[in-house]
Amino acid sequence: MRKHLLAVDVGTGSARAGVFDLSGRQLARCVVPISVHHSLLKHIEQNSDEIWSAVCEAVKAALAESGIGATSVLAIGFDATCSLVVRDRDGRPLSVSETQAPGLDTILWMDHRALAETDTCNAVADPLLERFGGRLSVEMQIPKLLWLKTHRPDLWAACGQIFDLCDYLTWRATGSIKRSHSALASKWGYSPEAPGTAPIDYLKKIGLSDLMERAGLPMQSEPPGRPIGRLSKGSADELGLDEHCLVAPGLIDAYAGTVGLFAAGVRPDVPLSSEAVLIAGTSSCIVRLSQKSVSGPGCWGGFRDAAIPDLWLTEAGQSASGAFLDHIVSLHPFGGTPTKARHRAIIDAIAEHLAAEGPDFGLPISVLPDLHGTRSPVSDPRLTGIIAGMDLDRSELSLHRLYWRSCVALACSIRHILEHQPPPAGAPRQLLLAGGLADHPLLAQLYADATGCEVFVPVDCDAVLLGCALHAAVAAGAFPTISEAGAQMRFAMAHFPASTDRQAALARDHALLKAMMRHRDELALLISSQNRQPSAISLAI
Repeated sequence: MRKHLLAVDVGTGSARAGVFDLSGRQLARCVVPISVHHSLLKHIEQNSDEIWSAVCEAVKAALAESGIGATSVLAIGFDATCSLVVRDRDGRPLSVSETQAPGLDTILWMDHRALAETDTCNAVADPLLERFGGRLSVEMQIPKLLWLKTHRPDLWAACGQIFDLCDYLTWRATGSIKRSHSALASKWGYSPEAPGTAPIDYLKKIGLSDLMERAGLPMQSEPPGRPIGRLSKGSADELGLDEHCLVAPGLIDAYAGTVGLFAAGVRPDVPLSSEAVLIAGTSSCIVRLSQKSVSGPGCWGGFRDAAIPDLWLTEAGQSASGAFLDHIVSLHPFGGTPTKARHRAIIDAIAEHLAAEGPDFGLPISVLPDLHGTRSPVSDPRLTGIIAGMDLDRSELSLHRLYWRSCVALACSIRHILEHQPPPAGAPRQLLLAGGLADHPLLAQLYADATGCEVFVPVDCDAVLLGCALHAAVAAGAFPTISEAGAQMRFAMAHFPASTDRQAALARDHALLKAMMRHRDELALLISSQNRQPSAISLAI
């Protein structure tokens, strides 16, 4: 009898595979790195063949570690970042790199080359935009696709299959051209209720009337709750599995985390409007679930059935959080390579400083962390960040001070986003936290103190992988619903209540963040002004 599940999570820099039993117990977990290529300014690419190889390596290693055989695996699920994989009519990779580097057929989600095309997409009057807070994001697929057609007509003419990354993985696994509702509704503009329909009228308005043919897109998305198919013979061999293993529809990675945290995380029962999910990794995604559609500025959604069947999902977040901290570490003379171990060592040292010096550690440094633009509450990829209060100190202590103040800014920014969500979403009092920035208790406590929420963090459980496995279990028929699967696959959550002592200091830090936002606007106005008065500006200086 098949009693085990495989889950694969492809993030920005790695592929992770986990083996679970039907009670939710994680038997093994393996991580394999993936290359990220910064070919030009704002151009960030990957190699989908390398991604698939990393997936296969991670799966086989996890299987070996778990000690189970291929005949015990009921189903496999895939979740991934919303990157864009470009292939020709025969399924061969087409390089999207302006350097013509072979194999770079994937535009990473955080690639910002399509800024002008995003403006074009948002200048068209269409009800579709209302589902994305009034504006598509440069991180989504439609602007990237318009960039390909505009700037690489040769490549566009050769295209025959273009995938969201999670759908590419199910295609590699099964050969099926079915596409998941999770990706098509939230990143491609398909109608919000599964099965979603293609936005044909909008595509015509922006000049992508031939997209359905070039991308090999179906007219409808594949709803959750049933499998895409079974593993093909070739993919089963590559993964170390067999052809009887079922394959679930793909999920956006943050939505897989939402499934795991919402369905299986043990915490107090509260209304949907009192809870939010925060997946804090390379970027940070705030996910709200509701019985009715919720939309508004700076939010993506609502999309029904994109994570939990019959529930509406609304997403907001930060364009760079873990990526921002990586950047801080990389730039500083004492930073080094921003590995997980290096981040952990820095945060451990900061904990000692805070114990000795209190909540003012790091001042007068103030940080506005929008180095890669913003998603929420304002969707603007051109916005930039600010670091104020710096001196000439280049010591390791200066790294700790800057790093901590950057963490504080990220947490205060999450509070700012939550405060500006549409009123129907409700004000959350519980925050379910997962991702790389949930790994250290100091940061979990920081998010609690900054937002005033009760924060709950998984204990000894990768919530994203478990959510992906849980989703696969339902698709394979092991459980009739997500709710019943979650009841069997429970995991413990650590509780971090907000500290009233710290909240006063963080209220000040939140005020500093908003002041820097105003100053950024003032600076932008001075820079863009066509009627500057040089003498007046000199006097002001």
